[in-house]
Amino acid sequence: MKLVEKIQGNQHDADWKERLSDARVDHLKLDQWDAQKNRFRKKTVSGTELAVSLERGTFLRDGDVLDWDSEEKVAIVADIALKDVLVVETSALLDQSPEVMLRTAVELGHALGNQHWPAVIKGTKVYVPMAVDRKVMTSVMKTHALEGITYEFTTGESVIPYLAPHETRRLFGGAESPLHGHSHSHSHSH
Repeated sequence: MKLVEKIQGNQHDADWKERLSDARVDHLKLDQWDAQKNRFRKKTVSGTELAVSLERGTFLRDGDVLDWDSEEKVAIVADIALKDVLVVETSALLDQSPEVMLRTAVELGHALGNQHWPAVIKGTKVYVPMAVDRKVMTSVMKTHALEGITYEFTTGESVIPYLAPHETRRLFGGAESPLHGHSHSHSHSH
């Protein structure tokens, strides 16, 4: 069993991309909830057992290098599967009267809250994780038919660059289980 107490880097960083270009990469497959934990045991795709014990407040992100054997040129890399995200666009409301904006915002909040769907608001976009089947989420949005509101589904990976760590946890850490008050040591910029 290998003990992982710190993240070596990330395979998407230029220096690691180069280092891993001729290396064997073993993946540790995690779902978005497991990735929010800083202590767990799990086997890699090739069967290597890992005991991950990261410093409190440190959590994994996709591509993190957990172990690097420079002599054997073997790396263990976190492979985190994020769920798709419903992106609700509200910018058309900016042309409406304050009364229409307020009413539509409250109705949207009611529609999402009634389903117990967590959401993150950034500018005029509302991000909602796929908590249920896409057809169900589409049905809820169509049922409420909020004027001036458009929506689409996109990959979780595509919204990560726009979110702060606590927002990422809200979207991807709370979809299957209750949220816990942890922080994340990685920063994402856009």
